Amino acid sequence: MISINRKNASLVLLFIFSIGMLVSRILFTGEITFLFLLWNLFLAYIPFGISTLMKLKERDIEPFQFWLIFPFWILFFPNAPYILTDLFHLMPRGNTPEWFDLFLLLSFSITGLLLGLFSLKHMHQFVIRFHSNGTGLLFVFCTLTLGSFGVYLGRFERFNSWDIIRSPLELFHDIGSRILYPTNHIGTWGMTIALSILIGILYLLIGELENKGVKN
Repeated sequence: MISINRKNASLVLLFIFSIGMLVSRILFTGEITFLFLLWNLFLAYIPFGISTLMKLKERDIEPFQFWLIFPFWILFFPNAPYILTDLFHLMPRGNTPEWFDLFLLLSFSITGLLLGLFSLKHMHQFVIRFHSNGTGLLFVFCTLTLGSFGVYLGRFERFNSWDIIRSPLELFHDIGSRILYPTNHIGTWGMTIALSILIGILYLLIGELENKGVKN
């Protein structure tokens, strides 16, 4: 398996590159157009931080403790893949080459996605240890579905993780209408399914690369 240190080192390099791109753009243009990427990346680090701390305390984590922490983790997990949708902000801007903005957005998106994949891997390993491989697969499937659904709510309905406390009735009404009347919300479920499949394939690829690392 690729060591935690190597993963962290790679994430640090990606973070430095992303911040460097953002700072360079701000200094070059004098504008803070993409400063929101910094906040989105911070939110993407929350589920990774939670799962990493749990891995560090792995021997002390009992099943009931894991499932107590899980709701808090899944609440923030969509923030990691959500940053992929920031690519919607790519458009011609006269003050910056379009290729620069492309790599700026990609650097943040890839970093956020990897944070989500590694965080999911941590939680998946806990479920396998506490239960079984089959339960682990079900956990990944449900997590990717919930996470992708959360991305849709964040991008198109403009909800965020805090709204479960700030606007719970509005949030649950919006979710309920999509569950009860799925045919009225084809776009919601189309994006949820497509994003779940995409992230799932990438998750399998990460696992395959780690397995090869073990054999080599």
